[in-house]
Amino acid sequence: MRLLEKIKSLWRGSAVDAQSREALMAAFQDKYANFQTLLASNTELLEIIADIERKLDGQTVFGPSYIDAQSMRCIFHTARMVRCLEQMGGRPYPVLEKKLTDIFSRIKAETVARPVKTHEDEPFVLPYAALGQSAVDMVGGKNAHIAEIMNALDIPTPRGFAITTAAFRHFIQANDLTPIIQKMKRKADLIETETILEISQAIQSRIMAAEVPPDLAQAILDAYERLWTEIGDPGGTPVNVALRSSALGEDSTLSFAGQYLTVLNVPRERILTEYRRVIASLFSAQAIAYRLHMAITFEDAVMAVACQETIEAEASGVMFTHSPVNPMEDRILIDAVWGLGPFAVDGIVPPDTYELIKAPDLRLMTAKAVPKVKQLKANANGQVEAVPVPKDRQYRPCLNEFRIRRLATYGQALEAYFGGPQDVEWALDQKGRLVILQTRPLRIQTAAADSARLETPLVSGHRLLVEGGDIACSGIGCGPVFHVRGEADVAAFPDGAVLVSPLASAQLVMAMPKARAILTDTGNIGGHMASLTREYMLPTILNLKTATGVLPAGMEVTVDAFSGRVYEGRVQELLNTSYKMSGIMADSPVYQDLRRRADAILPLHLTDPKSPDFDPANCRTVHDIMRFIHEKAYAEIFQLGDLVTDQGRLSVRLDAPLPLDLYIIDLGDGLSVDALNLSRVTADQVISVPFAALLAGMLCDDLKSREPRPVNLGGFLSVMGRQMLEPPNLARERFGDRSYAIIADRYMNFSSRVGYHYSVLDCYCGRTDAKNYINFQFKGGAADDVRRGRRARVIESVLNRQGFLVNTVADRVTARFAKQNAAAVAGKLDMLGRLLIFTRQMDMLMHNDALVDELAQAFLNGNYHLRPEAAA
Repeated sequence: MRLLEKIKSLWRGSAVDAQSREALMAAFQDKYANFQTLLASNTELLEIIADIERKLDGQTVFGPSYIDAQSMRCIFHTARMVRCLEQMGGRPYPVLEKKLTDIFSRIKAETVARPVKTHEDEPFVLPYAALGQSAVDMVGGKNAHIAEIMNALDIPTPRGFAITTAAFRHFIQANDLTPIIQKMKRKADLIETETILEISQAIQSRIMAAEVPPDLAQAILDAYERLWTEIGDPGGTPVNVALRSSALGEDSTLSFAGQYLTVLNVPRERILTEYRRVIASLFSAQAIAYRLHMAITFEDAVMAVACQETIEAEASGVMFTHSPVNPMEDRILIDAVWGLGPFAVDGIVPPDTYELIKAPDLRLMTAKAVPKVKQLKANANGQVEAVPVPKDRQYRPCLNEFRIRRLATYGQALEAYFGGPQDVEWALDQKGRLVILQTRPLRIQTAAADSARLETPLVSGHRLLVEGGDIACSGIGCGPVFHVRGEADVAAFPDGAVLVSPLASAQLVMAMPKARAILTDTGNIGGHMASLTREYMLPTILNLKTATGVLPAGMEVTVDAFSGRVYEGRVQELLNTSYKMSGIMADSPVYQDLRRRADAILPLHLTDPKSPDFDPANCRTVHDIMRFIHEKAYAEIFQLGDLVTDQGRLSVRLDAPLPLDLYIIDLGDGLSVDALNLSRVTADQVISVPFAALLAGMLCDDLKSREPRPVNLGGFLSVMGRQMLEPPNLARERFGDRSYAIIADRYMNFSSRVGYHYSVLDCYCGRTDAKNYINFQFKGGAADDVRRGRRARVIESVLNRQGFLVNTVADRVTARFAKQNAAAVAGKLDMLGRLLIFTRQMDMLMHNDALVDELAQAFLNGNYHLRPEAAA
C-alpha cells in the first residue's frame, strides 16, 4: 500500500488513538529516513559533478583509477536516489531505472579497456639491466625510469635492482593482510581525517609485525649479494643500500611526491626490516588521503621497491628542466644543498639556486648561494644524521659553473628522451661525479594566451601583512588562517581555511583538499610539497619566514600567489579577477576518456519543473535523473507534511511573530511538551539546540520583522508582471505557504516556503565537532531574474564572510559550514535566522548592483533597517 494511502486510512473514522498516532509517526520517520538518504546521495553527486568539471579544466592531475571510481560512484548514488524515491512514494519508477541502465551502458562503452594481469610466475626481484619502461607494471615508475636511463643514456645512475609488485602481493597474501586492509578501507573518509589516521596506524602496525616470507627474503638477499659483487670488493665491508618506494602510479601521471618512504644507508642486516617499512608507507596517512582525493582504490595501491647502492653525497638537490610556475620561462632551475637530498626535497634547508637559459648555449643567468648551516650525512652505524656544515663551507656554493652546466646537460637529455619537462633528483658523489637519482614528469602551471599576465599590482586600501617568499603555485585564495604544527592540527583542519605552517611538509597533503591557500615560513619550489600544491592547483607561497608569527589564527586573509602578497581581510578586487590557467592534462588519453564519459554525466536538460518536458522519459544524463528525483522528493515530503498538518496531529503550529506559517514535526526531544496533544507551541517550548538557535536569530528584536518593507516601484511592477504571466494554478505549482521544521534534540531540517522563494536548512549541532554541519540552500523570489540574482549575491557575500563554503548559480545559493564546535554552529544558525528575515522580499529592492555590497555590509554591521532611500 502506498504510504499516503496508509496514512489516510489511519485518519478515517473517529478520533485518532495513541496507537494510530504512533503508526503515523513511524510511517513519517520511515519516509523521512529515505528522504535524508536521498539528499545525502544528491549532495555526493553534486560534489562528484563539480569535481569532474574541475578535472575537465585540465589543470589537475588524475589517472585512470579516478575515472573508473567516479563513474561507479555516479551510478551507485543515482541508483540509491531512485530506490529512495520509490520507497518514499510507495511506487516503482521503471522509466528512471531504464534510463539509468542506458546511461550505465553508455559509460561502460566509453571505458578504455585496460589489460588484466595475472601476476603468475613474475619474479620477486629484477636487476636494472633487465628493465625498462615496459616493465613499469612490475617494478613501478621510479625503478623503470632509472633502469631506462642506465640502459639507454650515457648518464650516471645508482646501480641496483627492483623488488617487484609480485613480491609485495606475496608478502600481503602470505601474512593474510588482505582482510584487515579491506576492513579498514571501508572506514576511510577524506572529510573525517581522524578515520584516515586510525586506519593508517592499524594497517602499518600489522605490516611491521608481519614476517617477510622465506622465499622472498632469500630472493632479496641473493640480489643484494649480486649487487655487492657488481659494485666491487665482495670480500670487504658490505655495501649499504638505499631503499626507495616505487609504487604503481608513482612518478607518472600522478607524482605522489613525498608520500612514500625512502630509507638511506641501510646495512645488509636491516634490509628486510626497512623493506617492510617502505611497503608500510603505502598506507601512511598522507598517502591514503592523497589516493582518496585522486579516487585511487585500495586495490590499485601496490608497492615495488628500488634497492640501490648508497651514493655518499657531497651535495644533492633537485633540477627542473622548465619553470614549474612560469610558462614563459623555458629555463632550467637547480636547487642544491650540502649532503644528502632529503633536506632539499623536504624544504628543511634553504638551498643554493641556479638558473640557466636553455638556448642557445645553456647560459647561466643567476647563481645564488645562501647560508647552509646543517646537512644530512650517512654515518658508520647504518643511519643518517643531521650534522653541522663546516663554517668555511656554509657560504660556499655547492656547485661550480662546470658542474651546473653538466647537470643542465643531463636535464636536457632527460627531457628529450622522456618527451617532456622533468623533475629530477640528483647527487654529487665524493669523487665529483654527478648522479641522477630519479626523474619524473614535471607538472607545469601554464597560463592561457589571453591571460598570460602572472603578476598583480599592489591593492590599495587593504593592509599588507606579509610579502615575498617563493611562489610554488600561482592563484588567489581567501579564508581564515589556521595554523598547522603537527598531525593533530592536520586532522582538525577546517574546510575553506588558509593553511599556515612553519614547515613545507608533504604531510600537509592531508589538508590540501580543504585548503584555500598555503603559506609556510620555510621551503622551496623544488620540494615535494610544492609539487603537490601544483597538482591540487592550490595557491601557495613558501619561505615567507615570518608567516606563522604575523598571521594570527582566525584572521581572514587574501593570498595573492601571483605576486607573493598576503592582505588582511577579503580583497574582492583580487577574488573577482580571473586568471585562467590552461590545462596540463587536456592532450592526454586519460583526459579524453573522462571527457567522453562526462557527456553521460554532466549535461542538464531538465531545468524547469513546470515544463511538460520535465519527465523521466526525457532524462538523458545522471544530472537529469538526480534533478528530477530531487524535485519529486521535496514534493513527496511536503505532501506528507501538508496531510498531517491538515489533520493537526503529527505536526504543531508555532505561535511566534514570524512572517511565515511554520509547523513543527518533533522526531524526539525537540520540544519540552507533547505536541501530539496540542495545536500550538511557543518558541520558549523549543529545546532542539539547532532550532532554538535559528529561532533566536529570526526573532531578533532589532529586525522589527513586522514592519512593512520599503518597496521600489520597479521591483513592485516586476512582481506584478510575474504574477500576471504565471498560470492560474500557480498556488499549486509554487512551493506553497506552509513551512516546516523537522526537529530532534540535536538535529533540524527547516524548510521555509514563503511566496515565490524557498530555503532549506539541514543541520546537526552536537558535542562531537566532526559530526556537526550546516547545509543551507536558498532559491527563488518574486521579482525578475536580475533582481533575484542580486539578492542571491547578497546572501552569498554574507555567508562567504561568515566562513561558509558557498556556491551560487543564478538565484540559487548553496552553502556548507562543518566540523566546528556546537557554540560556533549555534552562532551561525542565529546569523542565518537573522539573514532569512533580513532578506525576505529583498528582491523587490534590488534595482542596481551597488546595493549588493551595501546591503551585505549593512547586515554584517548589524544595521537591519533597509532605508527607504535605498529603494528609491
